[in-house]
Amino acid sequence: MPTIDIDSTARESAPRHRLADAIPEGRLHRPLLWMAAAMAALMLISISGMVIDDRMLLGESVWLKPLKFAFAFLLYSFTLAWLLSLPHKGSRATWWLGTVFAITGFADVAFIAVQAARGTFSHFNNDSGDTATSIGQQVFQFGVPGLFLANLTIAVILSWQRIVDRPTGRAIHAGLALAVAGMVIAYQMGYTGKQRVRDTDGNIVELMSGHTVVEDGARSADVARDDMGGMPITHWSTIGGDLRVPHFVGLHGIQVLLLTAFASAWLAPRFPWLRTERARASVMSVSALGYAGMLSIVTWQALRAQSLIHPDGATLAAGGGLAATMVLLLTVIYMRNRSTSSDLAAEDYFTRPSPPSPSPDRIPGAQPLG
Repeated sequence: MPTIDIDSTARESAPRHRLADAIPEGRLHRPLLWMAAAMAALMLISISGMVIDDRMLLGESVWLKPLKFAFAFLLYSFTLAWLLSLPHKGSRATWWLGTVFAITGFADVAFIAVQAARGTFSHFNNDSGDTATSIGQQVFQFGVPGLFLANLTIAVILSWQRIVDRPTGRAIHAGLALAVAGMVIAYQMGYTGKQRVRDTDGNIVELMSGHTVVEDGARSADVARDDMGGMPITHWSTIGGDLRVPHFVGLHGIQVLLLTAFASAWLAPRFPWLRTERARASVMSVSALGYAGMLSIVTWQALRAQSLIHPDGATLAAGGGLAATMVLLLTVIYMRNRSTSSDLAAEDYFTRPSPPSPSPDRIPGAQPLG
């Protein structure tokens, strides 16, 4: 007569509260999704603010900065939520790290939005007499390192794992490394020197630093160098180097590389030399190398107090050399895999089943035998 193990049945029916059970594989990271939703809402608020609020800071709408930060964090948080949903070792640790990223990122951007609504500055604001600003600087003091360390640790945990196919895996690994580099570059803004600016009420505010790099002879604390000419939309500096450029390039490298990986997979049926995973992985390696080279060039350009739209001969030569190297490497990949694609095409031809011969009674005018 069969027996029932009451203890094991009770254990199976009892509710489990382990974190591993609360986070099923394949589900997008919820705190990061909530953060993405909050960033989307802030984008709508900022766009509305730019329409109905005519206040300006450093020659741009007070709502442009929250809009740009909301857009950047929307992209990155959604990308990270997707990435952490992939099966990988250490998922419990990466879940908590993703949660830290979501909380600290939300707090940082929320302070930026609050300061925009107040008509004053968020980053580098040295107004110790303003309580809200002082609290916000404490938020930055702990939030920014939290963002950096969470992203760095996730990159380290995933860097040695193969969680997807090789082309996409290389895009993920290189993209996370580029994001870390972009965050490190942002710390360089703290060494550009003080400047005095005015808020929307006309009050003078001292900023401990800024994002614009100018020649040493042109640097003065009495000059608002961040307000001396900017490009349309981005407002990146046109009179000197702007460290926001490499910061932006580094942070969004992972999206560019993932789109490249998806595009190569989509193009594979149309271009036989891309059909093998090895070929697409090689293309991704070259793409990551080229993107890292571009990041290095724009960083070097900004640190030399040179605007993105006014490159000198050295910058143009570096960019041209990088482009030529990319073309050469991609040509080598194409030539190496062209013969493989020909073999695949021949194999498809000879292994494709022949169409059945029509029976005589289906051929017009044919007479059956016998």
